[in-house]
Amino acid sequence: MQSWVNKLWYEGHGLRFVLWPLSVLFAGITALRRLLYASGVLKQHTLPVPVIIVGNITVGGSGKTPTVIYLIELLRQQGYKPGVISRGYGVNIKGVRSVRYGDNASQVGDEPAMIVARTGVPMVVGSKRIEAAKQLLSDFDVDIIISDDGLQHYALARDIELIILDGERRLGNGMLLPAGPLREGRWRTSSVDHVIVNGGTAIGTEQQMTLMASQWHLVAANSHKVSKTHAEVKSAAQPMQEQPVVAMAGIGNPNRFFDTLSNLGFTLDKTQAFDDHSAYTEADLSTLAGKRPLLMTEKDAVKCRDFAKDNWWYLAVDAKLSPSFDQQLMASVKQSVIEKKR
Repeated sequence: MQSWVNKLWYEGHGLRFVLWPLSVLFAGITALRRLLYASGVLKQHTLPVPVIIVGNITVGGSGKTPTVIYLIELLRQQGYKPGVISRGYGVNIKGVRSVRYGDNASQVGDEPAMIVARTGVPMVVGSKRIEAAKQLLSDFDVDIIISDDGLQHYALARDIELIILDGERRLGNGMLLPAGPLREGRWRTSSVDHVIVNGGTAIGTEQQMTLMASQWHLVAANSHKVSKTHAEVKSAAQPMQEQPVVAMAGIGNPNRFFDTLSNLGFTLDKTQAFDDHSAYTEADLSTLAGKRPLLMTEKDAVKCRDFAKDNWWYLAVDAKLSPSFDQQLMASVKQSVIEKKR
């Protein structure tokens, strides 16, 4: 399914013109919704702490999760106590739920499980983001909230908006859903505080973000206790150095991960792209990998750690942004804090 959608949205498939009338209808509905919020007919809920939205205007992965992790670490360095809210995509949560270290991805969603496993940040998930934010403030010592996605969730007032763009795909064919990948029009990029470009090349005032390969970890349960550099992994697991490997990725742009592995010097015997947020079974992945080492993303690993083999590994990546972005963002945060106290 994802492969077909990619052809439609990013490779100029002619069916986009057939779907164009539906895109016009979608544009009208979303425009009316924005107007109702702007006019006050639909009410926004304002929180007592600053809210940073990390979102996008395209469907699919663009690098929001690494950005959220980057912001958590940046804010902590500056003395803030961030918390995170998220919808918990792909799971059925009644009401809202706090995410605890070690929670299964099938319970809270793969991205929340990954964020908490990496950072230990206070986090609450649920389809109603306002309720999630209220519980976060009630249950944890938090003085700033990061919303993982939710750019179009206008019921939640926000102080800072960030759009994350895939630098290779950018806006695809430039059309709204379903003919194209856009949730909102291109105009939306000029209304936010920062547009962050993941990979590719930033244009104009866009901020460049690079995902840097960080550390290799065993996928197996409790493998967070094992942390190795790429060189250490090679010496500890000879098949990764001497044998071809199998690579899998269930993210928005799987080829980005496969290219990273090739650039690190791995020989990819087989690659398997899965739909974003896919669920995995031990049988399926064992069949895929056989006796060969299996390499995957950190987001995939949180769904496989309970049944992983001892030669399954994931690569952690770290987002890197410019010092000027950090300075601009922190200036906006400080101003938001001042305004909240008035």
